[in-house]
Amino acid sequence: MGQPAERESGERTAGEGARFELPPGQRLQRGWPVTHYGPVPRFRPERWDFRVFGATAGGDKHSWKHEEFTALPYRSVVADLHCVTKFSMLGAEWGGVPARTILELAPPAPEVTHVMVWAEYGFSSNLRLADFSSEQSLFATHKDGELLTAEHGFPLRLVVPHLYAWKGPKWVRGVEYMTTDRRGFWEERGYHNVGDPWREQRYSYQEEPGEGPEL
Repeated sequence: MGQPAERESGERTAGEGARFELPPGQRLQRGWPVTHYGPVPRFRPERWDFRVFGATAGGDKHSWKHEEFTALPYRSVVADLHCVTKFSMLGAEWGGVPARTILELAPPAPEVTHVMVWAEYGFSSNLRLADFSSEQSLFATHKDGELLTAEHGFPLRLVVPHLYAWKGPKWVRGVEYMTTDRRGFWEERGYHNVGDPWREQRYSYQEEPGEGPEL
């Protein structure tokens, strides 16, 4: 994979809604702790692909091999990362493929309301389509101009800065378009279905009517 300067690059911007301040209950973190469930997967580029499936506009599936995916238009955004474990990392520069690019190349059907982002080992996280399609939502390959490390999600992690970080899985392998909501891995295990750090939506018992499927 080439460095960002070798690929098409968008404007470095904080994007809409960037705050660079701490949400309720968060503390400022210097550095970037490694947090994940399970082992770090081994990356095999010859076997890796990124898939879009489910309720696509044409009813077909889309797939990119690793070389094809990393050749897609590159953009960088400056945004925060808020972990539900209560640390926040402010003002990081993330680089990669915008979620909106995937939506343009593999359009969802008109009735799609949510997506499920799938990662290695069957890990999943559900998102409202409006959150997934945010200007800042990015399939990141780089942080601060450097390739992600394996522990932080190489070759690909989703970054959705306005939600808690568990909504952006590491080691992403694909996106499923859904016409009804369905809980992902942590959402099935007691985490809030939406995950807005500014509303401190950490746990499912905090959910208001309409914020998630029944457990």
